[in-house]
Amino acid sequence: MDGLVDSLMEELNCNVVFTIPVFGGIDVLESVVVTWIITAVIMIATLILVHGLKVRQINHKQAALESGICFLYDFFDDLLGKDGRAYIPYLITVVIYIGIANMIGLFGMKSPTKDLNVTASLAVMSIVLVEIAGIRKKGVKNWLKSFAEPIPIVAPINVLELFIRPLSLCMRLFGNVLGAVVVMALIKYLIPVIVPLPFSFYFDIFDGVIQAYVFVFLTSLYIKEAIE
Repeated sequence: MDGLVDSLMEELNCNVVFTIPVFGGIDVLESVVVTWIITAVIMIATLILVHGLKVRQINHKQAALESGICFLYDFFDDLLGKDGRAYIPYLITVVIYIGIANMIGLFGMKSPTKDLNVTASLAVMSIVLVEIAGIRKKGVKNWLKSFAEPIPIVAPINVLELFIRPLSLCMRLFGNVLGAVVVMALIKYLIPVIVPLPFSFYFDIFDGVIQAYVFVFLTSLYIKEAIE
């Protein structure tokens, strides 16, 4: 049992990779470094995929790229409508990042979404975007008035919801990733040879993609509500 606990703690610990010698020393965690790697991979892949695009007589690479982007764009467009199209690039970026972050364990790196700081940052960014969307659509005055709808007595509850939503997004993503870590640690502890492999593929690929989908789906619903 001690070995199981040690395995869990090793998975969940956020190791300091290096320290930046300014302001008394800033520790750079492993989750931050892996996020930098994911960002670099996305940027390099983007540059490679968009190189040599054509209007006519496109190749298979461009056709596959356009199909993927159109699928994601149409998915969010159906959720948000024409008033929410300005937020689709953010949502596509977030779903790609979370998807890769959840699957990066297949390459021997620790997923950044195992760090509560990462999931909290993603949640705060999304909720800030939601409130900005509401302000852009309604104006500051009407946005403030919306907290007193449908009746003024519910205003404290609506204000409290500003803090509940990011907490919900954060803990849902982190909790599901944490649950996968616990289950995988139990499987490796009880049956350490062959069986963990398919389960690892399930949690890293299928479950990872599902969690990315849930996160951006809820964010889309919040934006849709804010701009209605």
